[in-house]
Amino acid sequence: MNPASKLLLIKLLHTVIWVIFVVVIFYVLYSGITDTVNRYTWTGIILVIGEGITLAIFNKFCPLTLIARKYSDSQKDNFDIFLPNWLAKHNKLIFTSIFVIAVLIVLWRTIYN
Repeated sequence: MNPASKLLLIKLLHTVIWVIFVVVIFYVLYSGITDTVNRYTWTGIILVIGEGITLAIFNKFCPLTLIARKYSDSQKDNFDIFLPNWLAKHNKLIFTSIFVIAVLIVLWRTIYN
């Protein structure tokens, strides 16, 4: 398989995983807002925290980004994922903020209900 094909597969996989985590983050937010906190909410929180630990271990980079670097010398933030460059650049800030708000709402609902 040539480098361009490998990069394409990595981008597809990275995008699918990104979409899954965005859905999980918004599910956590939704369950907090609608006061429907359940085991899936807590599972989602654990998954996103696990992702955060993974990013911390790899110096704020997704392991797929590090693998994709072998197949591209692009300096764009979205070289390894099918997202607009501005979103790839600010991805962690945007979705970490939403996740923190979601977890605070879930904790509020859990403690005060």
